[in-house]
Amino acid sequence: MNSAMLSMISGDIAVFEALNRDACIEAWRKQFGREPPKYVSVQFMRRALAYEAQVKAHGGHSPAVRRALERSLKDVRKQNGTARSALTASSLTLRPGTHLVREWSGRSYQVEVLEDGFRMDGKRYRSLSAIARKITGAHWSGPRFFGLDAS
Repeated sequence: MNSAMLSMISGDIAVFEALNRDACIEAWRKQFGREPPKYVSVQFMRRALAYEAQVKAHGGHSPAVRRALERSLKDVRKQNGTARSALTASSLTLRPGTHLVREWSGRSYQVEVLEDGFRMDGKRYRSLSAIARKITGAHWSGPRFFGLDAS
């Protein structure tokens, strides 16, 4: 095993930033025992691999957090053949400082939640729908586009 792979396993997450696509795919295969999803970005693979290295080095979520995540998954119900999220637009509150990430047409978009709107690429927007329209060129529900509302 080379020193880069040994460093990854020991939790040195800075190593992942230097990986190119082929190296990320190789590390993904070793970590997860399968191919990465077809159109996943290099940035996403780096972050997922770094997270897994941190979990191995320092431990994962506490039992309480794991139980809360499992409860959230159980809240997801099938309705009319489609999965519905336990989060609804009325129950969803985005806190300032939250970052939303959406990959579209091969590019990753990051949106920061502000007190009075949203920021993407240094520009302020009043709504997620305005951002979704900017990204896609078509009318979208902003919360649905960012995976916040599955209804």
